[in-house]
Amino acid sequence: MEELEQSTELMIRLGCFLAVLTGMALWEIFLPRRVLKVRKPWRWTSNLSLVVLNSVLARLLIPITAVAAALYAESSGWGLMHLVEWPWWVEIVLAVLAFDLAIYLQHVMFHAVPLFWRLHMVHHADLDFDVTTGLRFHTLEILLSALIKLAVVVVLGPPVIAVVIFEVLLNATSMFNHSNIKMPLGIDRLLRWLVVTPDMHRVHHSVIHRETNSNFGFNLPWWDYLMGTYRPQPQAGHEQMQIGLTSFTEENQVDRLPGMLLLPFSRNKPASMIEDADEN
Repeated sequence: MEELEQSTELMIRLGCFLAVLTGMALWEIFLPRRVLKVRKPWRWTSNLSLVVLNSVLARLLIPITAVAAALYAESSGWGLMHLVEWPWWVEIVLAVLAFDLAIYLQHVMFHAVPLFWRLHMVHHADLDFDVTTGLRFHTLEILLSALIKLAVVVVLGPPVIAVVIFEVLLNATSMFNHSNIKMPLGIDRLLRWLVVTPDMHRVHHSVIHRETNSNFGFNLPWWDYLMGTYRPQPQAGHEQMQIGLTSFTEENQVDRLPGMLLLPFSRNKPASMIEDADEN
């Protein structure tokens, strides 16, 4: 039964991943928001190769998935959500919200703690911002995130279907809100009440310190509104803003797989820890 559940989860996640990746890639071709700076074939090959590497190593080094952990917690009666009987749909909504808040807090932590930032800056070092940026994370960050997610599952004891829904949503919205797509500003303003949009999240990838440390949400925008970390627009505008990190600008280092894997061990001072001159 457990093997069937994990197999079904894998098929659902892979199908949604390919559908969203293809849809966003086509949207970027026909209606791009910005002109890209880096040659796409090399950059995409590196970013997607990192996804494959991370997926394989995560399966080998952390054999239990969040769904498997949820199945075990459910059968063992573990977790806060087993203390009270809720309607099934309330449990799903509460679990998805709790997971999303946990991801938001984890993201803030990865910016605030220098050691974690060295891992997370691989994501920020991309010289362009498109659908594959939402997939590129250092392998050690992926492994650490997986362990944090397992801990949240054990503490919450959420329904299995809630875990599957959240995993699919997180992956899909990460690709969506990192996409280099153009949409009417009115639609963008409306969507920001429900989901993190590309224009909202692009601000987070600015080289300007105060913009990098804003708009931490991946899925729901509400945590940024409530926590005071929301910034509506980049100072230089979306077409002119500079993407990446000021300390890492060499394409061979930040947009090639070997350089990406070695980036956290660079002697350069992490850019997010440096105040911009205009902020002093």
